[in-house]
Amino acid sequence: MASLASYPYLQQAQLFGIRLGLENIQAALEEFEHPHLSFPVIHVAGTNGKGSVCAMLDRIFRLHGFRTGLYTSPHLVDVRERIRVDGSLIKEKELKELLKEIEKKEKRLKASGRLAGALTYFEILTVAAFIYFRRKKVDLAVLEVGLGGRFDATNVVRPQVSVITTVSYDHQQYLGTSLSQIAFEKAGIIKGKVPCVCGVRNREALRVIRKRCREEKAPLILVFGGNRKLTGEEKEPGEVFCYLTENGRYKFSPSLLGRHQGENAAISIAVSEVMKEAGWKLSREKIIRGVESTSWPGRLEVFGSHPPVVLDGCHNEVGARVVSEFWEKSFGRPAILVFGVMKDKEIEKIARRLFPLAARIILTRPGLERAASPTEIAARLPEFRGRYFLEDDVPSAIRLALALSGGQIPVLVAGSLFLVGEARLFLLPQARGE
Repeated sequence: MASLASYPYLQQAQLFGIRLGLENIQAALEEFEHPHLSFPVIHVAGTNGKGSVCAMLDRIFRLHGFRTGLYTSPHLVDVRERIRVDGSLIKEKELKELLKEIEKKEKRLKASGRLAGALTYFEILTVAAFIYFRRKKVDLAVLEVGLGGRFDATNVVRPQVSVITTVSYDHQQYLGTSLSQIAFEKAGIIKGKVPCVCGVRNREALRVIRKRCREEKAPLILVFGGNRKLTGEEKEPGEVFCYLTENGRYKFSPSLLGRHQGENAAISIAVSEVMKEAGWKLSREKIIRGVESTSWPGRLEVFGSHPPVVLDGCHNEVGARVVSEFWEKSFGRPAILVFGVMKDKEIEKIARRLFPLAARIILTRPGLERAASPTEIAARLPEFRGRYFLEDDVPSAIRLALALSGGQIPVLVAGSLFLVGEARLFLLPQARGE
């Protein structure tokens, strides 16, 4: 596993931050002869659930013998997690070679005046993924939108299906302050006459998505509307769901924990049905097996049992509510909570969902400049002051949580996905007995 320091070009690009727009990536892709147009694509946007849906779809198509490319973000531990073919991470050597090629082309584009500023970190990785997928001759690429949709670097593709999982509040500084504004940005991935599979339930957001579909003459498939219905019941060891569609009945128990993963599985099933209608040879049995065997770390992921340590990258209020509901149902007793989050998130709203779950709260920060400091979080939530411990780094916070647990009290590590990534890096050697 290589750190970002192994990729100086990428590391430098982080300094340029986020820039929404398609001009630069279109210029770079033109220089590489449009690799993004050389394979079919499923394009997935949404506030929550898009990573899990991408992972499920990748698994479904691999089970059918298709060679898949999977592009997701952010990564937990290793940047190579973002680019996979047939479930395997891109090799470090291959990524370094691709980055050299892109850096060379970027210099040429700048010299000729065809680039408005430097390529961003996300643009570079997106170009790398497209080139890699073309070279590996994938049958299908599943692409997760990085931010929003309309001006996201991935929105240069012509997909077979566009997917919008959910719409809720996140990244308001870029996407707008109302659900209709956020929905407008996410609906930007909808293309002319390309089916859109939509898991959104909020009426305000749905109105915007319907309008966009009408304008683009794009068929709209509502995952939870009309004749389609998802039900669930609790059975050991997890929940069993039944999803009814116009084409039949799917009964499944997702490998990923939480009721929301039943909803993500239903979205994945609906997408699979659309792809099947388009001529992809998919079976009900393997679609179900796909959602029942998907692995997607850092989403209600459980390490050990004495104590159980649960990790979840719930980086907004809706995600925190899902974790809270899961905890109350699965554990029903106070946790030792390790919490860390980025400065630009709605810290109070996330914390007020999670902090009542905890007997003790350990505030920490992942090793990023964007992360809120423990003292800053504590100052913003004085009502929980008597329960705080402050630790400057994630390994120290996990050690303290395990000590306070005494092997008995369950530990919850929640907040930023970067927090979860660092926690996994600390816990994995212990889980392997190293």
